[in-house]
Amino acid sequence: MAVSDEVSATTPARSGTNSQVTQLSLPKLVIMMGRLGLVLFASLSAAASALATSASQYRLRYFDIKGAAETSRILFALGGEEYNDDRFAIDQATFSSPTFQEAKDSGELKMNLNKAPVLITPSGVTVGQSKAIERYLARRFGLMGENAEDEAMIDCVAEHCRDVKDAAMRKGFSKFAKGKTDEEKAELRKEWFESDMPTMLGKIEDVVTETGSQGYAYGKSTSYADVVIWALLRDCMAADLEDTTKAAEKCTALNAIAEQLAANDGVAKYLKERPESMW
Repeated sequence: MAVSDEVSATTPARSGTNSQVTQLSLPKLVIMMGRLGLVLFASLSAAASALATSASQYRLRYFDIKGAAETSRILFALGGEEYNDDRFAIDQATFSSPTFQEAKDSGELKMNLNKAPVLITPSGVTVGQSKAIERYLARRFGLMGENAEDEAMIDCVAEHCRDVKDAAMRKGFSKFAKGKTDEEKAELRKEWFESDMPTMLGKIEDVVTETGSQGYAYGKSTSYADVVIWALLRDCMAADLEDTTKAAEKCTALNAIAEQLAANDGVAKYLKERPESMW
């Protein structure tokens, strides 16, 4: 008996209906199976490609605010490197973050003592501490100079800026400060922005006037120090921006550095597109 090139597929009868028989030719069935295989292959290839891309990227994990991770985000923008900006959503009513809690409970944040941010490298290493992350990225993007002396001087300017932020916190006028009345905080705030901060910025102005050039804190190219100066003068809390700008009004060199950094194409694009946040 010759083998027929017809293949029958029988569909079981439903209750109250007759059996239906569908006839498919073998060539047509082969074509259909081939097309199905191509679709499946394409889907698997796309998934594998997405997974590979994700694994080859850096992953920065922090809350959906600027906070302690924004300088690192600016460094990524300056370096022009794609990365996974993994943000823990915050419930604005309770200031809680279930996704952060999950990451904390699972041990994913242990390299930063169960805090954020953390940076996960393409090789799977998790780096904690915001300043360690910033310096790691700055080195990666060539923003720490060409030798140990360059790096030390750039770091020096960055630490001067950190001193300013630390001094502001010690002053105790922020809305999170405890043990002071609103009147006391208002007086301390006035003193900080009208006297303390201008004095400290003036000293940093003297440093970068000696170490840098027009628009740069050190040498004649963009460095990590420029990013930190920009963050101090331009990326503070919105409620403090006007007073910070006034405190720095006599600092010609510092303002030129901040403007130069903000004019970078990658940074400008990021600032235009970055998500709105509470602070």
